[in-house]
Amino acid sequence: MELTTQKLTLQQLESHLWESANILRGSIDSSDYKNYIFGLLFLKRLNDVFVETAERIEREEGEDYGWYDRDEHQFFVPERARWSYIISLTQDIGAAINKAFEELEEENPSLEGVLASIDFNDKEKLPDKLLIQLLQHFSKIDLRNENLSDPDILGRAYEYLIKQFADDAGKKGGEFYTPSQVVRLIVKLIKPEEGMRICDPTVGSAGMLIQSVDYIKEKGGNPRNLTLHGQEKNLNTWAIAKMNLLLHGLSDHRIEKGDTIREPKLLDENGELLLYDRVIANPPFSLKNWGREEAEADPYGRFRFGLPPKNAGDLAFVQHMIATLNHRGIAGVVMPHGVLFRGGAEGKIRQGILEEDLLEAVIGLPANLFYGTGIPACILILNRNKEPKRKGHVLFIDASRDYQEGKNQNVLRDQDIDKIVSAFEKWEDQDKYCRVVSLEEIKENDYNLNITRYVDTTEEEEQIDIAEALRQLRQLEKEREEIEKVMYGYLKELGYGE
Repeated sequence: MELTTQKLTLQQLESHLWESANILRGSIDSSDYKNYIFGLLFLKRLNDVFVETAERIEREEGEDYGWYDRDEHQFFVPERARWSYIISLTQDIGAAINKAFEELEEENPSLEGVLASIDFNDKEKLPDKLLIQLLQHFSKIDLRNENLSDPDILGRAYEYLIKQFADDAGKKGGEFYTPSQVVRLIVKLIKPEEGMRICDPTVGSAGMLIQSVDYIKEKGGNPRNLTLHGQEKNLNTWAIAKMNLLLHGLSDHRIEKGDTIREPKLLDENGELLLYDRVIANPPFSLKNWGREEAEADPYGRFRFGLPPKNAGDLAFVQHMIATLNHRGIAGVVMPHGVLFRGGAEGKIRQGILEEDLLEAVIGLPANLFYGTGIPACILILNRNKEPKRKGHVLFIDASRDYQEGKNQNVLRDQDIDKIVSAFEKWEDQDKYCRVVSLEEIKENDYNLNITRYVDTTEEEEQIDIAEALRQLRQLEKEREEIEKVMYGYLKELGYGE
């Protein structure tokens, strides 16, 4: 059935894309679905918008230059990369798709490296028969702008698939996908504004940058007046981040390939680290082999509070984020709870961060929010420009009990997010939930940031009035005696017992 009779809804597109995963099921590993589905989705979207523009020019101008004039298009699609050509083929289809991707990258410099990493030319995994089925399936959806019920529908569907694949592949600690509600919470805490420069140094699929843009839109800001930067180590994930931004209409932003700790790429013309108004990240939890050797001779001076242990890179990422904040900068980062209390080198790093009064808040999240790990995480808010009343203090929030239980993952609800944000903004003690703690008290606790040291969440046992309890017991015994008297009377009448 064609889906073009009315505007395409998000639900239709989501189910259509998930069906494409079902076509691939059994032929290839589920962790590879995303590359092929995202590649074809992207190819079809570029084609449909190109055709839409060319046809509009032909209609309005009576000319056909829209089919060959590159200046008329955001992305120019050469003939052998057009859907009509690829769908006409009956053999060597994988090689033709690879060639289409190559030509698209040659024609459009901003796509360089984004598509070439996806290899469709593997006849064992992707025989022509399977690819024909997949192409016919994608032919049923029209992705031109005028057919979309919401201009951001592709980005939303893309996020849906990223979530599904994260579930399927079981990535550790949000490494590939951070649950949308967690991202929304951090964005609401760090409050990005138009005109700012925002960075995610472990950008993954770019969801945190996109939600920052959404937040600015919601507040009536202009997201075009914004600089988004990111860096990603995994090549396939980097390509997905680029596609994700492009599908959200965010083309003019800088996402670098490479290892943020070993080789930061977001540098200015003098080779110095770029500084940001907002930094937001969910680095891989307790990463082993994170780059300790390179960090020992770091030319950027990022690790001035100390070097984290070899087997846990968490505080290396935190220090990188601090080093890339400008004098008014704020960062929000997801961390495992271990960074709050582990001793040794990590204890020294915590002490240094606290002594410079850079930590604004520690927020404990519910367990089992992240794909592939049940361990509870926390959010650290770091601020180079605390308000006067917040200086010399840290807010601790225990939000671990507020969530909705899910089948596989627990979920933060809107009311849970609002409660955390409200507590952060009010900056005052709330019984059993949050507390403003002085740096002196934290120092007395040897710079241990374990939330339970500062927020007492133990439930008080109900006081029992012993005299009242005895009175009630006697009353119940009396009632029982009366009932037994009546019962024995009945039994006597029936001839039982004398």
